[in-house]
Amino acid sequence: MASLVIAEHDNASLKDATHKTVTAAAQISAPVHVLVAGENCGAVAEAAAKIAGVEKVLLADAASYARQLAEPMEALLLSLADKYDAILAPATTTGKNILPRVAAKLDVGQISEILKVISPDTFERPIYAGNAIETLQAPSGKKIITVRTTAFKAAGEGGSATVEKIAASSDSGNSKFAGEALSKSERPDLTSAKIVISGGRGLGSAENFKLLDSIADKLHAAVGASRAAVDAGYVPNDYQVGQTGKAVAPDLYMAVGISGAIQHLAGMKDSKVIVAINKDEDAPIFQVADYGLVGDLFKILPELDEALASRGYK
Repeated sequence: MASLVIAEHDNASLKDATHKTVTAAAQISAPVHVLVAGENCGAVAEAAAKIAGVEKVLLADAASYARQLAEPMEALLLSLADKYDAILAPATTTGKNILPRVAAKLDVGQISEILKVISPDTFERPIYAGNAIETLQAPSGKKIITVRTTAFKAAGEGGSATVEKIAASSDSGNSKFAGEALSKSERPDLTSAKIVISGGRGLGSAENFKLLDSIADKLHAAVGASRAAVDAGYVPNDYQVGQTGKAVAPDLYMAVGISGAIQHLAGMKDSKVIVAINKDEDAPIFQVADYGLVGDLFKILPELDEALASRGYK
């Protein structure tokens, strides 16, 4: 039949995770359709229609989908499920919130955070905090899948899919959006940044964490953190990289004062180049680092900042 991708968006712009999920979907079942559910999200649907390999975009525009709450999204997806072999979403907070409900209602097992499509029914996915890769063969029937987007290339532009408006499903009213508190930053988004500099408990305090800011600004990098740094209150939760945080795969990942617990490595070890700065030469982070610098980060970071400035980085 076909595969359906749930678009990741904020009602105004389409997220790059959607492009990467389309890449995975195309390897499972073609043609690929994209579902854009939101409020006043016509621009998102037009952007989705331009993704190469997408045949059709389904646009469900209603107030009940403004925040993509699990209950109304579940009802919508169940109304569409018969037409698709596979339903996929990025393994983000949104995707992880919606698809388990859909899988339960369809009485199928969800296949979570796939890293590779071997065949339309066989996938690779991480287990044990990324320390092992499981090869999983799904039984015949419908597949509900979340995609670890750092493992797939983004589908290109140049598509010319049709946009079809579909009716909203009834809203049970079981949940309502209460509010959100988002941190604002002019830096790149953590999950899509080409350079990420992350700090750990070794920085010692929220004040010391600011040592990363000047370097991040010069490199146009996003700032991340280990769970230990987040738990200690140095930075907000949305900085967290790791198994229980965000998965990133930038061109350059700098780990500063991070020991390298397996939970943190699970979220960043797909980075193309990893640089580690730590005073403990036996820290596990050095086992995955391409470049390691053993030393006092409170001396190294100012020297690095100075060196970047002297080379014209501002």
